[in-house]
Amino acid sequence: MNHVTHNESIIDQFTKQAIPFSQKSQLSSDEILDLMVTTCGTTARDRVLDVACGPGLTACAFAKVAASVTGIDITPAMIERAKARQVKMGLKNLSWEVGDVTSLPYPNDSFSLVITRYSFHHLLNPRAVLAEMKRVCEPDGRVMVMDAAPEPGSVEAYNRMEKLRDPSHTRALPAEELLRMTREAGLARIRTASCNVEFELEKTLAASFPNPGDDDEVRQIFLNDLVTGALGMGTHKRGDEIYFHYPTVIIVGEKQ
Repeated sequence: MNHVTHNESIIDQFTKQAIPFSQKSQLSSDEILDLMVTTCGTTARDRVLDVACGPGLTACAFAKVAASVTGIDITPAMIERAKARQVKMGLKNLSWEVGDVTSLPYPNDSFSLVITRYSFHHLLNPRAVLAEMKRVCEPDGRVMVMDAAPEPGSVEAYNRMEKLRDPSHTRALPAEELLRMTREAGLARIRTASCNVEFELEKTLAASFPNPGDDDEVRQIFLNDLVTGALGMGTHKRGDEIYFHYPTVIIVGEKQ
């Protein structure tokens, strides 16, 4: 899949997901948002860029602490949801832009903190986006990547399931691969944190837009995983419902 076709897939998926995605309480829990803000060492002096900002959950959380936050996303419907969230929260220090994150429309050294959450597994070339994030980050500033990070032995099964659930998914990387990528990008003084983000299967599928028939295949995969554990997602039942978690890592490095 080329870059243009893949971007079209992302816009299609996240236009459909704009409202349900912004309503996923698990993704916007105060505990997880606070963990990101704290791990980044965010201060009232920071000028933050949120790359692939989606419906503004992360940007708005950082805006409560930082001096200013800019969010950029390729999907106009997501930016509209982000603007609505900003208004609802009464925040004044945010700005938004529709744009392709593979070529950020900002000068070098524009921000003190550049962040992205749950975006790398949608990108054809996450290394190139990380290089762009570093470029627009000022010297001694920080770059944060937060993403799902399956265990190495579960990567193949995990990515197959996620591709069925969300056709815009490309590949989630294990934590060690993400760490190696940040080191190879030249970031230093790297620190990490981790968390497990729990979901219920049917609610997740209701907020997803798989291709026809693929939702049933995803259900079967999780039923099998109750026995095999091949996904590495802690699949279990509570009552009649299937629950699972996304193993997630937060990586923060400094631009030297």
